[in-house]
Amino acid sequence: MTQKPPVDDVSDDDLEVGEPRSWAAGVPGVLHSMEPAIKQLGLVRTVKLMTSLNQKDGFDCMSCAWPDPDHRKVAEFCENGAKAVTWEANPVLVPDGFWAEHSLDDLLEKSEYWLGMQGRLTKPVHKPAGADHYEIVSWERAFEIVGAKLNSLASPDEASFYTSGRTSNEAAFAYQLFVRAFGTNNLPDCSNMCHESTGLAMSETVGIGKSTIAYDDFEKADLIIVLGQNPGTNHPRMLTALEDAKKNGAKIVAVNPLPEAGLRRYKNPQTARGVVGRGTDIADQFLQIRLGGDMALLQAVAKRVLEAEDRAPGTVLDHDFLASHTVGLGAFREHIAQVDDDEVLLATGLARTEIDELAKRYLESDRVIITWAMGITQHRKAVDTIKEIINLLLLRGNIGKPGAGASPIRGHSNVQGDRTMGIWEQMSDEFLDALQAEFHFDPPRAHGVDALKGITGMQKGEIKFWMGMGGNLVAAISDTALAEKAMRGTEMTVQVSTKLNRSHAVVGDEALILPTMGRTEIDIQKAGPQFVSVEDTVCSVHGSHGQVPPVAPNLLSEVAIVSRLAQATLGDRVPVDWQSFEDDYDTLRDHISRVVPGFEDYSRRIRSRDGFVLPNGPRDSRTFPTKVGKAVITVNELEHVERPEGRLLLQTLRSHDQYNTTIYSLNDRYRGIKKGREVVFINPDDLDELGLVDGQHVDVFTEWTDDVERVLRNYRVVSYPTARGCAAAYFPEANVLVPLDSASIGSNTPVSKAILVRVVAATPAGEPSGAPTVPAAI
Repeated sequence: MTQKPPVDDVSDDDLEVGEPRSWAAGVPGVLHSMEPAIKQLGLVRTVKLMTSLNQKDGFDCMSCAWPDPDHRKVAEFCENGAKAVTWEANPVLVPDGFWAEHSLDDLLEKSEYWLGMQGRLTKPVHKPAGADHYEIVSWERAFEIVGAKLNSLASPDEASFYTSGRTSNEAAFAYQLFVRAFGTNNLPDCSNMCHESTGLAMSETVGIGKSTIAYDDFEKADLIIVLGQNPGTNHPRMLTALEDAKKNGAKIVAVNPLPEAGLRRYKNPQTARGVVGRGTDIADQFLQIRLGGDMALLQAVAKRVLEAEDRAPGTVLDHDFLASHTVGLGAFREHIAQVDDDEVLLATGLARTEIDELAKRYLESDRVIITWAMGITQHRKAVDTIKEIINLLLLRGNIGKPGAGASPIRGHSNVQGDRTMGIWEQMSDEFLDALQAEFHFDPPRAHGVDALKGITGMQKGEIKFWMGMGGNLVAAISDTALAEKAMRGTEMTVQVSTKLNRSHAVVGDEALILPTMGRTEIDIQKAGPQFVSVEDTVCSVHGSHGQVPPVAPNLLSEVAIVSRLAQATLGDRVPVDWQSFEDDYDTLRDHISRVVPGFEDYSRRIRSRDGFVLPNGPRDSRTFPTKVGKAVITVNELEHVERPEGRLLLQTLRSHDQYNTTIYSLNDRYRGIKKGREVVFINPDDLDELGLVDGQHVDVFTEWTDDVERVLRNYRVVSYPTARGCAAAYFPEANVLVPLDSASIGSNTPVSKAILVRVVAATPAGEPSGAPTVPAAI
C-alpha cells in the first residue's frame, strides 16, 4: 500500500507548459490531495489522519499557520495540508544500506524532490571528519559527539542554532533555554527570511509584531486588501474565509504582479457551488502592480484619503481615534502632500484610474483589513512599506474594531509561536530577566546573529558549529553558492529532521543527522502520551495531538532530543532538570507559564478544546505598547526601484505542489507547468523587447555591485501575463540569484522579490554569455 522511493532522479527534459488556470481548488483539488494520500498511506491511515487534521482533539497542520474557525468542518484542511501530512506520515523509510550506497557527492547531485522521496529518517547518522559518507550511530554516541564539540569551542558564540517554524512551543522553549544556558543568543530562525520586516515595522508602529485581527474579523469586513500574497497555493484555507467575507458583502482587492488563480475564482470543494457550479469570484479589483511598487501605491491612496478630508473636513478621518490613540499625523500629512503622482505611476505600473478606484473603495468602507505575505516583506524597503500599511489603516481607525486591522499571514505553522517562546537573537531584557529568575542562571545579553549574519560569520571563520532544528537553511537562504561554501567551512553541522533535504549534503567537516518524530505521530514518554502546542497567525494557542504510531520505534521527539543534548553538553553547569522536560511536557509548560506573558496557567488552559487566545493590545483594547504609548504614524521616504533598459525585475515564488523548500511534485497546475521547475516566467511584451521567444532556453544573470557571477543556466522561457518589466522563477532554485548583502533595510531579510537581472539566450556552461554587463542601479 505504500510508495517506494524512486530509483532515478527527475529531469526537466519532459517539461510541459500549458495555459494557466483561472480558478483554484474544486474537485481537482480533492483528487490531487486524496489520491496520493490513499496510494502512499493506505485508506485506513489516510482516514485516521485527515479526519484528525486541524480538529480540536487532533493535530495541527504543519503546512501553514492559517487559523482554525470555531466551528470545524469534517474536512478542515486544504490540498497542501493533505500533501504535507502524506509527506510526513508516509511509512517509507530510508534503509540502513542507503548511507553506504550514497556518498555526499552523490547526494549533492540529487534534487530536493528525490531527496525527500527517499522516506523517513529513523536512525542517527554521523559523517566523521574527512569522510564522504554518513554512518549509523547510537543516540548515546550522537549526543556525546555533539556535546564534546560544543564544549571544545573557544566561545559559545562560535556556535549558531537555527530553528524552523514547524517546531512546537514546548520544543522551541527548551531549545532556546539550552542555547542560552550554553551561553549565546545566536538563535536565527526562518522568520529572518520571511516576516522579520513585519515584526519590526509593526512593533515600532503599533507595539506588537503580530496580526491585530481575529479569524472572525474576515466575515465582518467591508473591504479586504490582499497585498503580495497567493493564498491559493501558500495558505489555501484562506480562500474559504475570503469566500465567507464575500457572502457577507465584503469587497476584495488583490494587488500582485501575477494574476493568481485563487484570487480570481474559488471553487470550494465542500459546497455544491464549488463542485458543480461556477464557484465564487474572489477579487472585485485586481491591481497588477510592478515589483517594488507597493509602497508608492499605499502612499498614493493615503494622499487621496487626506485630500478627501481637506474637501470635507471632519467627515473622512477618524479624528477621535487619531487624537486619543496616535501620534505623528501632522508630519505625515505634510509628507504625503508632496507625493508625486507621476512617480507613483512609474513605480507601480498602474493607471491613475486604478489607484483612484482603490482609494474610493477604501473611503467607502468602515471596516478594512489589509493582509500581506512575502510579496511585501522581501523588498529593500519592506519595513517602510509595512509602516505605510499601518498608516493607511490608522487614518480611518481601522485597528481595534471588528472587521478591521492588520493581517500578516505567516507561512510556517508555528513560526509565530517559536518567536513567542524566545527563538530570536534579539529577545528583550524583560524576557531574559524572567528566564534568569525562573532557572537561576544569567542568560547572555549581547544580541546574536540572524540567518544572514550567521552565513557571514561562517565565511569569516567566526562560527564553527551550526545546528538546525528542522528546516533546510542552505536551500532556503539567499546567495546559494556562497551560503553552501560558508556551511562547508564549519567544523560541525547538526540537523534535526524527518526527511532528507539538500542541507544534509552541504555540511561541515563533521556532520550529524538526528531523526525526529513528526507532528502526526503519537508521542509516549515516561508520564504517558504527550501533546504539544502551537500559535497560529491570529495569536490563538492550541494543542496538537499525534494520531498514529511513529514510523520507527527508536525515534525521539524534538523535546527529547533537546533535553538529552542539553544534558550531554551542560551536565550540571546550570540548575535545570532537563530530564523532567522529556518525561512530562507539562513540566515545560509550567516553566513557560512563569516566563512568557500570556501563558499563565498554561498546562490547564491548553487542555481546553478551543485552546486560548493571547492578549493583543491593539486588537483587544486599542492600547499600543510602543515607546510613546500610542500608535505611531510614520514618515517614510519613497524609493523607486530602477530598471535599466534591457533588464527585468525578478521575484522568487513557490509552485503549487510545494511547501517552502519541500517539493511534493514537479507540477504547478495553476500556472500550467508540469514535470519540471527550470522555467522563468516573462511577460510576452518583454520577450519581444529582449528579442526572446516563448520556449527558448536562456541564462539569467544577476546585476549587482560586486564581481560574483550569479546565474541560472539553461532555463526555459514561459510567456506569462506577469506585470511588464517583471519576471518570476521558482524558490529555492532561484535563490542563487539573490546576493547575500541584498537585504531589507532594518530587518536584514533577503530581497527576493525585486532582483535586477538580465536574461540572454542560453550558452553552454563555462562560455561567456556575450551580453555586456551594465552597472546595476541600487
